[in-house]
Amino acid sequence: MQAFRKFASYVLLIVVAIVPRFSSAEDHAAPIVERGVAVKMRDGTILRADIYRPNAPGKFPILLTRTPYDKNNNQLFGLQGAARGYVVINQDVRGRYTTDGEWYPFLHETDDGYDTIEWAAALPYSDGRVGMYGGSYVGATQMLAAISHPPHLAGICPVVTASNYHDGWTYQGGAFEQWFNESWTSGLAEDTLNRHVRKQVNAQHGINTLPLTEYPLFPLPPSSSNTELLRALAPYFLDWLAHPSYDDYWRRWAIEERYPDIRVPSLTVAAWYDIFLGGSLRNYIGLRHRAGDDSARQGQHLLVTIGGHAGSAQKVGDVDFGPAAPFDEDTVTLNWYDHLFKNAANEFAGSKRVRIFVMGANQWRDEDEWPLARAKETKYYLHSAGKANSASGDGILSTAAPAAEKNDQYTYDPSNPAPTIGGPLCCDSDHLAPGPRDQSSVEARPDVLVYSTPALQEDLEVTGPVQLELFAKSSVIDTDFVAKLVDVRPDGFAQNLTEGIVRARYHSSQETAELLKPGEIYKFNIDLWATSNVFRRGHRLRLEVTSSNFPRFDRNTNTGDDSAHSRKFAVAQNAIVHDAEHPSALILPIVPTP
Repeated sequence: MQAFRKFASYVLLIVVAIVPRFSSAEDHAAPIVERGVAVKMRDGTILRADIYRPNAPGKFPILLTRTPYDKNNNQLFGLQGAARGYVVINQDVRGRYTTDGEWYPFLHETDDGYDTIEWAAALPYSDGRVGMYGGSYVGATQMLAAISHPPHLAGICPVVTASNYHDGWTYQGGAFEQWFNESWTSGLAEDTLNRHVRKQVNAQHGINTLPLTEYPLFPLPPSSSNTELLRALAPYFLDWLAHPSYDDYWRRWAIEERYPDIRVPSLTVAAWYDIFLGGSLRNYIGLRHRAGDDSARQGQHLLVTIGGHAGSAQKVGDVDFGPAAPFDEDTVTLNWYDHLFKNAANEFAGSKRVRIFVMGANQWRDEDEWPLARAKETKYYLHSAGKANSASGDGILSTAAPAAEKNDQYTYDPSNPAPTIGGPLCCDSDHLAPGPRDQSSVEARPDVLVYSTPALQEDLEVTGPVQLELFAKSSVIDTDFVAKLVDVRPDGFAQNLTEGIVRARYHSSQETAELLKPGEIYKFNIDLWATSNVFRRGHRLRLEVTSSNFPRFDRNTNTGDDSAHSRKFAVAQNAIVHDAEHPSALILPIVPTP
C-alpha cells in the first residue's frame, strides 16, 4: 500500500505539470488549489473540502463530490476539471478522514448535501450552478441531496449506485448481502478506528502500566465481545441486521419513494456486472417518468457499461470484451457537464438518451428508451424428467409449455452451500474475484439444477429485465431460491450474466415475513435484474437454480430463526415444480434481428 501511495503521488506530480497544457485557450495557468476548507453545517459540525479552480478571472460552474473514501483520492479529477473550466470541490463527508462529526451511512447526507451545495453556490468564483459527481456511496450522497431539491443544484451524475438502501444495497430479495456488507464495513471501520485512536492517545496514556512490556500501544474501544466492538466502530452494521424487513428504518432513505422530489437532469451510469445494477436502472426509469418537473424528466440519460465495481477495462473478470469496452468515468463525467453547463455538442447532445454496451456483440449501441420497446417478452419453460441436477442432468429450457412432468429435487445443506464464483461483488476482489467467471464447477454440484437450450442455430439477443417465475416447495419453513442466467460457449465455458435471489419468508412482501408451510407449493418471483448479451450461434442459453450463493449472500439456516443470531442449521429438501399447473419459466426480453 505504501508503495502504491508513492507511485500515486509521483503520477499526480506529473499530472500537475501536464494538465495545464490541455487547458482552454483562456486558461494557461496551473489551477489554484485550496485544501481543508471548512464548511459549517446547520448543526455547527465542520466538514472539510479541497477546492480546485481555474487560475483565471470570472465565475465558473461547480462540480462537487462528497465522499467517505478520502477526498485526496479525487485529486486527479480536481485538476482535470479545473483545466476544463470548472471549480471542483472534493469534500470528506461527516465523520470521515478530515471532517468532524460521527459517521453513520446515509443518516446526514440529505442535510449535509443541501448545506454544502448552497455554500458552494455562494462562493465568489461560482456562477451559481452546482453539479455533483461520483459513484457507489458517492452516488448515494448525490441522490440523498437531490431529494431535498437545493435551489442551486443543477445536475447530478450518479455512477453505479442504488435506489433503495434496503433492497439492492444491504439486502436483495430478503437475503443479506453478506460479502459486500462485511467487506465494506471492514474498510469503513479502519478510518473510524484511526480516528478513535487519535482522539484517545496522548502522552499520559498507559503511563502507570507495569510491567513496561505490557504498555498498551493504543486504547481500543471498550469491548469484551465482537458485538461490542462492532457497536463502537460500526453500529450501523448491527442496525442493518436488526432490520431485515423493509420498514421505517429503511423507508426514510428510500430514493425510489422520492423521485418527484428530484428536479434536476441526471446521467445515470450503470453496469451489467455491478452490485447496484438493479437500483441504477430503477433510478433511471423512476426519474424518467416521475421526476419533479418536465425539464428533469426530459433531462435523464442512461449509460450502461460492463463492470462497474467489477472493473472498467477491456477484460472484466475472465472475459475479454474487445477494444471498445474500456470505460473512462472521469471523461464521461466531464463530457456530461460540458453538455449540461456549456451546451457542448458531444455524445449527450443527440436525441438518443440511452447508451448500452451489448455483450457478445461487444459494441456500444444508442437507444431511445430503457427497457427497449422492441424487445419481446419470451418465456423459456423449465423441463426435465426429474433429474436436472448438475450440468450432466436432463434439464431443458424451451419455449414449449410443460405438460405432466416430474419435479426436480435437491438437498440444500447450509453447512455445504453452493459457492459464489464471480458476479456482482464488492469490495474485496483479492479474496473473491468479481465479474464474469466460468461456472462449471458450481454446475457440477448435485444441489444445483441446470436447465439449458440446445446449441443455438442463430444469434439470439437478450436485452432488458430478466425474471424467473418459479414454482417450488420445501421440507422446511424457510429457505432460499437462487437463479442465474448463463451463456455457455461451445468449449464449455459457462459465463454468468446476471443473477437473483429470494428468501422464501419474503415471497409475498419484503415488509412482512411469512414462513412456509412445508410441502406446500408456492410461486416465487425472482428478479435477476437485467442484461444485454448476444448469445452467439453454437452457444447455449442456461439457467441455474439452487438455494445458496455464499458468501455473496448469507446462508439461510432453514430454521426460520433470525439469521443475524441463528447458530443452528436445518437441512432442506427442496423441489422445483414444472408442469401444466405450475409452469416455471425464465422470462427473457428477446430483441428481434434487424
